[in-house]
Amino acid sequence: MRGPAPRGRRATTSLLLLACVAVFSVPAVRAQSATFTGPDAGSSREITSFSFPSFDKSLTQSSDNLTFTGNTSVSQGSLQITPDSLNDPQKFLVNQTGQIFYSTPFVLWEPSASNASADGRHVASFSTVFKANLYRGANKSVKGEGLAFVIASGKGAGPPPGSYGGFLGLTNASTDGLDANGFAAVELDSVKQPYDPDDNHVGLDINGVHSVATAPLAPFGIQLAPQDTNATNDGSNYIWIDYNGTARHIWVYMAPANGTMSKPATPVLNHSLDLSKVLVGTKGYFGFSASTGVDYQLNCVNMWDMTVEVLHDESAAKKLTGWKLGLVIGVPCAAALVLGLLAGLYFMKKRKKVGDDPSSVFNNAINLRSIPGVPKEFDFKELRKGTGNFDEKMKLGQGGYGVVYRATVAADNGQSMEVAVKQFSGANTKGQEDFLAELGIINRLRHRNLVKLVGWCHDNGVLLLVYDYMPNGSLDRHIFGGQGAPTLDWRQRHTVVAGVASALNYLHHEFDQTVIHRDIKPSNIMLDSSYHARLGDFGLARALESDKTSYTDLVGVPGTLGYIAPECFHTGRATRESDVFGFGAVILEVVCGRRISCSNPAGCSQLLEWVWKLHGAGRVLEAVDPRLAPGQYDEEEAERLLMLGLACSHPNPRKRPTAQAVLQNLQTRSVPPLPVPVAKPVFMWPVPLADGEEEAGEYTARTSISHSEVTSSDVTSSSHYAYASSSGYNTQNFPVVSRDAVERDVSTV
Repeated sequence: MRGPAPRGRRATTSLLLLACVAVFSVPAVRAQSATFTGPDAGSSREITSFSFPSFDKSLTQSSDNLTFTGNTSVSQGSLQITPDSLNDPQKFLVNQTGQIFYSTPFVLWEPSASNASADGRHVASFSTVFKANLYRGANKSVKGEGLAFVIASGKGAGPPPGSYGGFLGLTNASTDGLDANGFAAVELDSVKQPYDPDDNHVGLDINGVHSVATAPLAPFGIQLAPQDTNATNDGSNYIWIDYNGTARHIWVYMAPANGTMSKPATPVLNHSLDLSKVLVGTKGYFGFSASTGVDYQLNCVNMWDMTVEVLHDESAAKKLTGWKLGLVIGVPCAAALVLGLLAGLYFMKKRKKVGDDPSSVFNNAINLRSIPGVPKEFDFKELRKGTGNFDEKMKLGQGGYGVVYRATVAADNGQSMEVAVKQFSGANTKGQEDFLAELGIINRLRHRNLVKLVGWCHDNGVLLLVYDYMPNGSLDRHIFGGQGAPTLDWRQRHTVVAGVASALNYLHHEFDQTVIHRDIKPSNIMLDSSYHARLGDFGLARALESDKTSYTDLVGVPGTLGYIAPECFHTGRATRESDVFGFGAVILEVVCGRRISCSNPAGCSQLLEWVWKLHGAGRVLEAVDPRLAPGQYDEEEAERLLMLGLACSHPNPRKRPTAQAVLQNLQTRSVPPLPVPVAKPVFMWPVPLADGEEEAGEYTARTSISHSEVTSSDVTSSSHYAYASSSGYNTQNFPVVSRDAVERDVSTV
């Protein structure tokens, strides 16, 4: 009995977790494994990837790539986890089990890592996608049992005896639920057991088949082993599984494989999972397990891509002694010393570029001091004294990077001056990366509407940046009614918008490199003593080389919901157009005095929807902040600003104005208002081409990128000061929902 031949066996690019790496083709007969090192902000994390666009029978003849146990095989270019047989089904298909694992184990957690969490463990992240075909065949009336993606401590023994039926080849009646099993599995369950919600669900299993979390699939339009298969729909589904080792969380996405391979924005299941507490030891294997019972179905995997963060086995080093240990340690150390010196020389040669990463010379402060343009180095004792020993009363704000304090220090003329001191969490690698990224970008930027960097300090692991103090705090306090903050009048609001537009135009078009800010929002806009805007927080900003137009982050889409352009969730790329989208949200908030109120990545802000509806009804001025009474603002100017905000918020990035056009529109009324459709256009991806337009550029190429998931499921307010970059809504990392790639910027490899 055979199902229809699996479709879509084309060479696909590997799904990447921590970086979007150049596309590589993979022969169908074997897996090709490659290791890459991501360069972002001094990151030295590695990822290893393997890809099976389809499966050749030669894989069963060697255990180099895959290990087959139980009643498994390769047939029709697919892994048959349970038998695919033309013989008597009652003899060959009933009560069968099988497991297929990738033969190479991975170190999935390590103790005492330098960037470990509070429990002293660094857990690896991974990302995978596979195409599964659960097929009833001639057995139309019933189905059974299911298939699971497994992370297991061991692979050699195969399915335990008696693990057919509802045990999915994972456990049996005597071992189910035991910690010694050491596995976690995502089950695609097509038979209802007494402990299951239905016969069509996904579940997370830990050491047993009584799932710790389940989710019915019918609400997502997904049917496992459907009865009504046909030539165009054979019942296959794509399954994406993303695991964030830092957050200790797993997300599962599914989509029917009856069209393009497009990852949904919403997971079918997400749940906490700490693999370091599940696995027996630090290593684990990835693979599949399946079973049949009295009833049966085919459980096939048609393709499989996998990417895993590389951790290193410390036990191997501990076993080395004597001259071997000296050789193993000494040679790399000598090489590292030479490379470090070369990196320092290279950095000095390239020091005129904004965005260069000085992490290779981070611990050699003299190199930082010698770079032209780097501001004053403050003495740590002076900053400690100026903040009252970093007194809680001097705190201006707090974010994921650390804390911002108000301080009084001595100016160059001997007089005292007030500054804002941004203290990074320097005890971990991320704090160092954030410090260097922000210092590297804002180091040479000079514009009246940018927060000025006054100096820096690095002392015994403590990392500090010193900025001009902004006495009126951040914009969000004034437009959203912060405690003790006066409401901005109309002239002040217009001046703020114009100031941010001027800063954005400088970053995008006037500086010698294109700088993408990536986190434009009211909490990152400062107000000086005259209520003029100063754009700040360049921790996420990136400077592009002259031949690049976008930047792709290694860990997904950073930013804040409502200010992130919709195309970013599909490309993972930050562009000038995505910055303009964030600025459009700011314009609407300034004019309306309301927050964007965005609650999910797939949608967009309620404020944007509301203003667009008022525009369509010809009542757009009703959106103006009610705290501004009629006569207290210029109605024509208000309407122009609202139209500008909508134009910047256009779902199609090609339809958004440039920062130059925005600034020109704000500076003179002789320029007509930007055209805005009466009804909000529907977001489409890929971006449709206009008449006569050729396919090229950012929005036609589809990108292969993996991601680290949301760092926090809640969006909360934790600060009222812009240096903290966390007021209103927090900056987070969000998933990318597109996978296939045609091309990408080599600057981000």
